[in-house]
Amino acid sequence: MTAIANRRTIMTLFSGDTDIDSHRVRIVLAEKGISVDITDVTPDDLPEDLIDLNPYNSVPTLVDRELVLFEPAVIVEYLDERFPHPPLMAVDPVSRAQSRLMFYRIRNDWDETVRRLSATNDKLAAKLRKELRDSLTAIAPLFSRQPFFLSEEYSLVDCAIAPLLWRLPFVGVSLPPQAKPLMDYAEKLFARESFQRSLTEAEKEMQGG
Repeated sequence: MTAIANRRTIMTLFSGDTDIDSHRVRIVLAEKGISVDITDVTPDDLPEDLIDLNPYNSVPTLVDRELVLFEPAVIVEYLDERFPHPPLMAVDPVSRAQSRLMFYRIRNDWDETVRRLSATNDKLAAKLRKELRDSLTAIAPLFSRQPFFLSEEYSLVDCAIAPLLWRLPFVGVSLPPQAKPLMDYAEKLFARESFQRSLTEAEKEMQGG
């Protein structure tokens, strides 16, 4: 595995073109202006290098010379520490812990609902859409208090939630008028140059191009 990684002189990201965690990593890379070779991966045609490097054969997988990372939260924190400007994590341990917990909840709660929506029957899909819509609407007032997700500054938490919000129309979830602060926040994230550069062609099509 080390020999394969050492052949690479530039950072490589194995990425799925619609994979939500891959999208998060691509946002961080774009936000920091990191030069990276992105290898698109489809589940039915895995690159041999990915199979050799990652025992789970999963995306995203980041290769930085001899280092191979394949857990999304570890990847984005590594990138933030390896390329500290602009910083995407707070300095103090309490805020860092809160950000890590929110990143975890986004992936394990809301992501899981989106994944189930992609592979379920119509009756259950309607129930899941309502659960996701109600959950997001309940937190919408938070976004009228600060410019970003519980913060004055753009952070890894914003990088985590932006891909999920982008996919809402694709999975048939529309937010009600009372969620306007969240919708305004989403539009602000989508307008960032780094977000636009992070999108694959397949992801652009999720909102009609």
